[in-house]
Amino acid sequence: MTPSEFVDTVSDMKFENAFNPYADRCPVHDAPSAPTIRARALKSMLEAAVEVDIDALWIGRDLGYRGGRRTGLALTDDLHIQAHAARWGIPAKRPTKGEVVAERTAAIIWDVLSKIEARIFLWNVFPLHPHAPHDPFTNRTHNSLERRAGEEVLRQLIRLLKPRRLIAIGNDAANATCRVTDDRNIVQVRHPSYGGQVQFLRQIRSLYGLA
Repeated sequence: MTPSEFVDTVSDMKFENAFNPYADRCPVHDAPSAPTIRARALKSMLEAAVEVDIDALWIGRDLGYRGGRRTGLALTDDLHIQAHAARWGIPAKRPTKGEVVAERTAAIIWDVLSKIEARIFLWNVFPLHPHAPHDPFTNRTHNSLERRAGEEVLRQLIRLLKPRRLIAIGNDAANATCRVTDDRNIVQVRHPSYGGQVQFLRQIRSLYGLA
């Protein structure tokens, strides 16, 4: 599978009460060409990633309405689009309009990533934004049908990038990662939300030898 084929696969994913940032346009917050901007950014990022040795794939659960729904980039909010793109040497363009929105998880992730030079690719088990019915600006956990579809995409991404190790952020990500691969280089870390920030940072600092 090529980066272009991978992006096409993700763009074609459709589920009830789930926003696909690579195919759907939010009528409230998105610029007119937002889905195209997000799909092109993901494709460019993957094209850069397949050309280098990837230290790790960091895997979250699903996109949030303040982060990946808007940017199309896992664990990344509006404030960190430029930093994310710069790590891969690609141009960055904000897909949304209006006020810049921050996400707490993204802030924690990017604070520690700014101290790490290793090649790290960010992804989620379910690469879309699942939300409550009739309330698009909420977050919900993906269901079993969505999980199975996301796991197949995750399996394809691992084959495409061939990372040295898989770092699963939280229990859901860890369980899914173990189901899609028998790779022994799976490391589970605490999710930084819900009181897990201190433990998450301690684990990541230990993994990457940070002071």
